[in-house]
Amino acid sequence: MPRNGYTLPVFAVAAAKAALLHLQCNPLDPVISTVSLDLLPGEATIPIQQVARLDSGSSVGITISDPGDNLDLTRNTPIWSWVQLRPRQVEPLILQAGDGLGTTITGEPAIYQYARQLFAANLQSFIPPDQTIIATIILPEGRLLAQRTSNEAFGILKGLSLLGTRGISYPLSNEEHLEELRRILQSKIKLHNSYGEKVQSQLVFCIGSHGMGVAQKMGLPETAIIQTGNWIGALLLEAGVGGVKKVLLIGYQGKLVKLAAGIFNTSSHLGDAKLEIIGAAVAKLGGSLAVVKAVLDAKTADDAYQRLVELDWADRVFQALALTISQKAEAYVQKYGNVPLTIGTILFDRQGRVIGEDKIAGHLLDGWGLV
Repeated sequence: MPRNGYTLPVFAVAAAKAALLHLQCNPLDPVISTVSLDLLPGEATIPIQQVARLDSGSSVGITISDPGDNLDLTRNTPIWSWVQLRPRQVEPLILQAGDGLGTTITGEPAIYQYARQLFAANLQSFIPPDQTIIATIILPEGRLLAQRTSNEAFGILKGLSLLGTRGISYPLSNEEHLEELRRILQSKIKLHNSYGEKVQSQLVFCIGSHGMGVAQKMGLPETAIIQTGNWIGALLLEAGVGGVKKVLLIGYQGKLVKLAAGIFNTSSHLGDAKLEIIGAAVAKLGGSLAVVKAVLDAKTADDAYQRLVELDWADRVFQALALTISQKAEAYVQKYGNVPLTIGTILFDRQGRVIGEDKIAGHLLDGWGLV
């Protein structure tokens, strides 16, 4: 059976609680090895790797991230919480970003709503009425791990974030994950209002959480946004058969360009020919062998894009790719679902900047009043 784990906020809160309890306990008490947490909802007992008093008013707790049987880059990552007792300030609990925990563009720690609720639920009852706790979260490997994410594209700088809406990390098989996405899609297709049920005619498909972030920044309606994961083809079929008439595809170019080659499951485990696809687009547009070689010699899709910017080929290549993606996707739905579905495509880079879109995408944005 797949093993459940916990999300990153749980380990940060556990480390902070262990540090706070250690600060308040008798030096002769047993060393804290676990803490119990309220997960809002649910409960958990989290192992504590280490806890130590730094001085009379501060201590540090350390946990190790365990997401269970999930693919998660934070597996075995140490999380430190440095807790300081101070005279009561306006707030009883102040959360700060230490090294490796990212900050937003405005300088706020990248600690989001669920994580803040988790800290409050598990720490506030232990804070003396005349004191304030300052908890600084440190992720020693956070800056390095953040380089493997697109956090900067969504305004999270210099580290990872404490993001999520639940404490338990449930591992899903491919089939289970697809079924979960299909259920979400079906619920989005059918809108309920005072006049009854109706089918939503236009949807936005976002490739992963990064696409979701870009869609939200663009102001697209939440009721229309679907996160697809890698199963773009299956979910486009589901939408078309379900009565949807138009879909706007939004995704990071390194993922979404795969559709231009007829690859409708974008998992890297199944196929990863993005440089070859971009190079083929250059050749189709009449680019020289030197331009094609510059793409194929790139280390990443973003590197390929930057090389094309320098060679003054980027705009035409990625506009052409956006159009090809839409055409291939429409043909895919027509072939396997025997229904028409109008599709527009928007491609963005790692920083979330739009680098290519077709005319249908522009028309769809105009329909939502965003052009």
